[in-house]
Amino acid sequence: MASGSDRNPIIIGGLPSQVPDFDPEETQEWLDSLDAAVDERGRERARYLMLRLIERAREKRVAVPEMRSTDYVNTIATKDEPFFPGNEEIERKVLNATRWNAAVMVSRAQRPGIGVGGHIATFASSASLYDVGFNHFFRGKDEGDGGDQIFFQGHASPGVYARAFLLDRLTEPQLDAFRQEKSKAPNGLSSYPHPRLMPDFWEFPTVSMGLGPLGAIYQARMNRYMEARGIADTSKSHVWAYLGDGEMDEPESLGQLSIAAREGLDNLTFVVNCNLQRLDGPVRGNGKIMQELESQFRGAGWNVIKLVWDRSWDPLLAQDRDGILVNKLNSTPDGQFQTYATETGAYIRDHFFGDDQRLRAMVENMTDDQILHLGRGGHDHKKIYAAYAAAKAHKGQPTVILAQTVKGWTLGPNFEGRNATHQMKKLTVADLKGFRDRLHLPIPDKDLEDGLPPYYHPGRDSEEIQYMHDRRKGLGGYVPTRVVRAEPLKLPDDKAYAGAKKGSGQQKIATTMAFVRVLKDLMRDKEIGKRFVPIAPDEYRTFGMDAFFPSAKIYNPLGQQYESVDRELLLAYKESPTGQMLHDGITEAGCTASLIAAGSAYATHGEPLIPVYVFYSMFGFQRTGDQFWQMADQLARGFVLGATAGRTTLTGEGLQHADGHSQLLASTNPACVAYDPAYGYEIAHIVKDGLRRMYGENAEDIFYYLTVYNEPIQHPAEPADADVEGILKGLHRIKAGEKGEHAAQILASGVAVPWAVEAQQILADEWNIKADVWSATSWNELRRDAVEIEEHNLLHPEEEQRVPYVTQKLQDAEGPKVAVSDWMRSVPDQIARWVPGTYQSLGADGFGFADTRGAARRFFHIDVQSIVLGVLTELAKEGKVDRSLLKQAIDRYQLLDVSAAEAGEAGGDA
Repeated sequence: MASGSDRNPIIIGGLPSQVPDFDPEETQEWLDSLDAAVDERGRERARYLMLRLIERAREKRVAVPEMRSTDYVNTIATKDEPFFPGNEEIERKVLNATRWNAAVMVSRAQRPGIGVGGHIATFASSASLYDVGFNHFFRGKDEGDGGDQIFFQGHASPGVYARAFLLDRLTEPQLDAFRQEKSKAPNGLSSYPHPRLMPDFWEFPTVSMGLGPLGAIYQARMNRYMEARGIADTSKSHVWAYLGDGEMDEPESLGQLSIAAREGLDNLTFVVNCNLQRLDGPVRGNGKIMQELESQFRGAGWNVIKLVWDRSWDPLLAQDRDGILVNKLNSTPDGQFQTYATETGAYIRDHFFGDDQRLRAMVENMTDDQILHLGRGGHDHKKIYAAYAAAKAHKGQPTVILAQTVKGWTLGPNFEGRNATHQMKKLTVADLKGFRDRLHLPIPDKDLEDGLPPYYHPGRDSEEIQYMHDRRKGLGGYVPTRVVRAEPLKLPDDKAYAGAKKGSGQQKIATTMAFVRVLKDLMRDKEIGKRFVPIAPDEYRTFGMDAFFPSAKIYNPLGQQYESVDRELLLAYKESPTGQMLHDGITEAGCTASLIAAGSAYATHGEPLIPVYVFYSMFGFQRTGDQFWQMADQLARGFVLGATAGRTTLTGEGLQHADGHSQLLASTNPACVAYDPAYGYEIAHIVKDGLRRMYGENAEDIFYYLTVYNEPIQHPAEPADADVEGILKGLHRIKAGEKGEHAAQILASGVAVPWAVEAQQILADEWNIKADVWSATSWNELRRDAVEIEEHNLLHPEEEQRVPYVTQKLQDAEGPKVAVSDWMRSVPDQIARWVPGTYQSLGADGFGFADTRGAARRFFHIDVQSIVLGVLTELAKEGKVDRSLLKQAIDRYQLLDVSAAEAGEAGGDA
């Protein structure tokens, strides 16, 4: 026995050794008992006793440290498994038919002349995991609520289609149109779960790996948020996310586990299909991915259920009195288990059981075939049911089920467990016959030898199909199904926008603050105010939104269990279980996941929410662009605000904060309607129209992106003759030139509009040039309009040719056109093709840097004086002015000297 001096006198595993021992004699008795168990019964028996003591301690609510990982066996003991309420024989027949049709659908999609392929092996490994969910757990939407939200693993989509076919939800022509969405329209089926492509079927896009688990966490949290705020009863909804063990390497997969545990999201279950394989080989060949994931999830505060072995292992484990079998399971690496999945029973007998007499004795009465069929837990319906039931019953924590399977299971020796399985798309005749026999399907050989392999359907009146329908009726309808029950919102009238239209008077405010003022007025609206969901990654104060804290409050399911350090201040930090604001911490990925969950609530739960996600502009489309595609695919709606936009406005932060390209990135997303407004009244019209398009009659599946700035400027009041159509379509003239010999046009957006107005005055006073100033509220929308019209003209040459909006607006505008913005030139260059006459752009191309605003703009040659030079240059090209004026302007304004520029406006965090 170790003496006291041999013990490590520090906290080990959460046990504080410095706590005084008030009864040393009793302590010694316990230690002596442990020593006796080790000496008399061995370390394995002592280990078992210790584990049972820890288990009992937890039952008695005695705080003991969590074990990082447990033995490589099922978490749920055989004796604790609940009664299985289904008919396993019928369910297996259903599953066999589903397996066949999924594989055949992919194989037929690889036929000559088509060759679009698909993935066979992922669903083959996870089929039982889905089947138990379909038959016993997944709630549909027929009861009028949102049902369960199920994030299907993207590569398993063929299995979901195959099951829908058996239920008459899809037809044979549709299965044959897999991955042929346009050429076989309207029968085409999307490759993966894509709500935008199949809006009545799929609910959540998941094939961009890592976004499924991230989205599921925030969907579960959004369900709780909606219930807490009285918007929808989501108490019956459970979120299921089906994931791959290789997928868990994506940072997004594990990056937000803590929020699910912190907020006690017991309405969330991850099911990780641990088939031990990535796309090209083992996930952890030399390690054990299930043990690794168990420790990660446990450490994050999740409830972990391991489903490792099927029922055929139960008798062996029951006789493992000395723990030698468990030790063998613990110490065998995944790469070896993958090999066992491809080898014979004799090989397994020799290499797994053969190196210890006690192990050999366990299987001496088993045949090689019986050893070969010692299976993985993820293929056993009863074991899966027990795991799912335990997950649903568990309270206070999210649950992860780690289920071991074989990739390509039942597909035959050419597929099962092979490294190349993920890329294999076609079954040979021999493969088909072996597969058919394995599934016991009544398909004649001749049907497999001639032409394409057939689909199998046992008949609409068969016992299996009726069983499937009955199970789904009992669970509230078919899944997956996407239903839009939301009614159009009653939107505010013009009074809600009156404040923004008045301008800022003598006060200077940034466009970020102008937007916040619009939002604040809208959140007061009795009809839709409660539906706004402000979201920010720990930057509410930066964006001037701390004014919302006292009234809207920050959502926290635990409330505020402390006295805020700023509690005496008017804008104190306030948390509430019914708070409206989502303060997700420093996680743009988490905030965007909240945005998507809120923005699709109109479909998920039939209750529209209006998310308003405000972030540092540079950290939006650049950092989480994949999620904005997910947002588009999920048909989510809402407002996205790229605050502190522009390459030169956030002067002190430097390169990584200087956004000069997010508008260009936004232009690549077809669902994104992007604006770069300059003034408050423009923002008011854009927001009003955005609410109409997204939440009014005939709502569109789009979202709005507005770039707003932190540079204070004076905002003019809306003019009486404001060109509202131009504001919304992307271009309107804000100030006509008053005097000058030659004409020119300056097109500017966002923070550059005041520069253009100042340049207009200099051109008139110093160079006798009359320049009109235009606010290009959306370069992207101008281009989108022009592209659509150009395509129409291409395909309809016999009709009168349409004219793009930007061309119409500038058709009669005299002189060259010079565009300027705080973006790289590619942003305004989007419209160059359709601008009549001479067109030139000025932009902030290159990396950003830290300096004064004036110096940065002089460096990029987008400041006021550079605009003047740009106009003179284009007029010189047209022969309107002498080229000697250009050198005069360069010298007069010292345009080659960055340090000569005035510092410009300072400050303005919001």
